[in-house]
Amino acid sequence: MAEHILFLTGKLAEKSLNRVLESMQPTEFTYEVRQLGVSVAALMTTQLIEKRLTDTGQAGKIIIPGRCRGDIEVLSKYLNLPVERGPDELKDLPAYFGHSDRKADLSNYDVQIFAEIVDAPTMSVEDILKRAQTYREDGANVIDLGCLPSTPFPHLAESVQALKAEDFKVSVDSLTAEDLVTGGKAGADYLLSLSEKSLWVLDQVDSTPILIGNNPSDSRSLYRAIDTMLAQGRDFIADSILDPIHFGFTESIVRYRNLRKRYPDIEIIMGIGNLTELTHVDSAGTNALLLGIISELEIRAVLATEVSEHCRFAVREADLARRIMYASRIDCIPPKGYDNGLMALHERKPFPYNIEEVKEFAEEIKDPNFRIQVTDEGVHTYNREGMHTTTDPYEIYPKLNVEDDGGHAFYLGVEHARAQIAFQLGKRYEQDEELDWGVSTKRTADDLSQFKQAGTTMHTRKTRKKKIKDKNNKKK
Repeated sequence: MAEHILFLTGKLAEKSLNRVLESMQPTEFTYEVRQLGVSVAALMTTQLIEKRLTDTGQAGKIIIPGRCRGDIEVLSKYLNLPVERGPDELKDLPAYFGHSDRKADLSNYDVQIFAEIVDAPTMSVEDILKRAQTYREDGANVIDLGCLPSTPFPHLAESVQALKAEDFKVSVDSLTAEDLVTGGKAGADYLLSLSEKSLWVLDQVDSTPILIGNNPSDSRSLYRAIDTMLAQGRDFIADSILDPIHFGFTESIVRYRNLRKRYPDIEIIMGIGNLTELTHVDSAGTNALLLGIISELEIRAVLATEVSEHCRFAVREADLARRIMYASRIDCIPPKGYDNGLMALHERKPFPYNIEEVKEFAEEIKDPNFRIQVTDEGVHTYNREGMHTTTDPYEIYPKLNVEDDGGHAFYLGVEHARAQIAFQLGKRYEQDEELDWGVSTKRTADDLSQFKQAGTTMHTRKTRKKKIKDKNNKKK
């Protein structure tokens, strides 16, 4: 027997909800739509539902609006039925039920992220630990201590030991053999980087070496070092070195391809900083492309850096990219539709409603509160007195009549600025919500157990007129 779902909504969204559900037919469930007497579905709370929902009929499950505040577990126990929050936008309901986009499992990955603290010699041990914790939260598996040329690092051993005491995996990154010995003896898990000329370091430490050629393009010397390690039966990771664009980038990708073909079973690492740091573009797309290459070549480690300001989220981006590429490879489909986190500037579906639908919403409004929506034709602002469409917030301000209400003018200014940016870039705009910049920003999770009055409300005409009158009386 098909599951029967009860959808709860507000007056303004009832017609749209029915339309979307009808467009999804046939479905594996039957349904009923019920509006609970509130105009805006987002203003619904679980407490209000408890008071107004007196009969659940034949429902086996209840779906409430995505922005409905309150504790759904308490509501579920009260109604003795499963309760779920739907998507924030009705147009996303088909995807919610799997009719279009997939609900991706991004919990798995097979690429380890080495996050380099490039200026470690100039930092205190305490600061190194703080940076390491940030990298760990962003997805790093190994903390790489970068040693700087001609810069003493007297607290290298202490730093390694402090990190190990906090349960970090640690690598030491230096072209000076003495630094590698010091780091290895202090307990470093990995050493970057050893060539065939410095393999003697391994006679003094137990760390896993990252092997490179005598120079970046010298694959033969890298192969000799690999063969030596294979003959000794010792663990290692190989690195063909990724070069910057116009300085051998394409050839370096070929080197990685040849390395994998020659040694199909060895562990390989790719340091991606030479591309992300030395290419002045948003790093999210660059990281996605590189992690795609890494996934195809079955490379199991990546070294990420956050030196340049435009790369300050490189670890976060690499973390999401490795998860997307892993899922894509397992599913045997292109890495499309898994997650929006790497689409900082754009959106797959930026405008859920067209202007005709917005006009329908506007016709239903009976109160003075302003609603703001964005379509591919501009920013639409409406209340019971009509709708205005523009692409420039300065054009709409004189029509809002909020000159004597500073607080509300500020609120509408912020919202129209967000709406304009969303229109210009093609991003999803939701009134009272910050624009979503993907992994580029860390956002505090919305606490839906706490009801928050939506910001769309403004003073009623009566209240505003009284304020103006009082203000004029004071002037007299």
